[in-house]
Amino acid sequence: MQAAFINETGPPSAIQYGELPRPQPGPGQVLVKVAAVAVNPIDTYIRGGLVAMQLPRPFVIGCDLAGVVESCGEGATRYAPGTRVWGSNQGLLGRQGTFAEYAAVDEDLVYPTPNGVNDVDAAATALVGITAWLGLFPRAKLSAGETLFVNGGSGGVGSTVVQMAKAVGARVITTAGNREKLDICKQLGADVAVNYKTDDVDAAIRQAAPQGVDVWWETLREPNFDRSVSLLAPGGRMIVMAGRDARPEFPVGPFYVKGCSLFGFAMFNAPREEQARAADDVNRWLVEGKLRPRIDRVLPLAEAAAAHQLQEDNTLGLAGTLSGKIVLTV
Repeated sequence: MQAAFINETGPPSAIQYGELPRPQPGPGQVLVKVAAVAVNPIDTYIRGGLVAMQLPRPFVIGCDLAGVVESCGEGATRYAPGTRVWGSNQGLLGRQGTFAEYAAVDEDLVYPTPNGVNDVDAAATALVGITAWLGLFPRAKLSAGETLFVNGGSGGVGSTVVQMAKAVGARVITTAGNREKLDICKQLGADVAVNYKTDDVDAAIRQAAPQGVDVWWETLREPNFDRSVSLLAPGGRMIVMAGRDARPEFPVGPFYVKGCSLFGFAMFNAPREEQARAADDVNRWLVEGKLRPRIDRVLPLAEAAAAHQLQEDNTLGLAGTLSGKIVLTV
């Protein structure tokens, strides 16, 4: 089969595209004929060695996939061959990734793709959808009528957070860096979208939420906790899921006096049962049209190295040339 893989961690140019043996599904696994995959920042960190994990050699990169069950391993009974599925949490913790024509995946880490949802959209929604759900609901417990702030509402995670918050009846304040991205945020349902390059974001937040923000979703790699805690409402909750190497100062006094809470999590550490509940809501909102993945571009799998370079330029280099997900078709 054709696959995008590495033999050693390194820059995007370390990615090779070529022939590897087709995997066989083990006990409790399904073999998925892959139709589409998506690029995530975590993929680039693992490939580059920024996140140290034991990797098989050669190592097929990638977390997300959508496709069709080709065959089932011993004891795998959830899906019959021919069933369309999507999933994430691959290419992590010793598991091979998804950037290939076929992937052997634990059957409890894939979910049925609803009728009417195409593979590109399913792949684009996978990691960001589960991540957004895990942060917003079991952790921050966002509810109708509350106000949420998220940086970068036109990006992969940010756009998903915006839509899920609106799906449960919350107010959303977000930011973007140009008029086009601000328009995208409004189209996705944001109540307030602020240009962080030209406007006073803090003043806009205070005007929109005089009592403070109930939930603050931090996407920046270097969070400013003095700022965010000052803008939280009493009892406010903050989610952090980026900035693995960040060591910012933290305003302990204002934080505890206001009764705030801080939640950090990594999607791949969440219990599989919790991820499955996330997938149920993701599927429901996709069908209802309340969740639409924000896709910047679609490329062939053979361009995996270029896709990683583009993602890295935007995640680490802050190039600002992406507005949504990169999806690769197989």
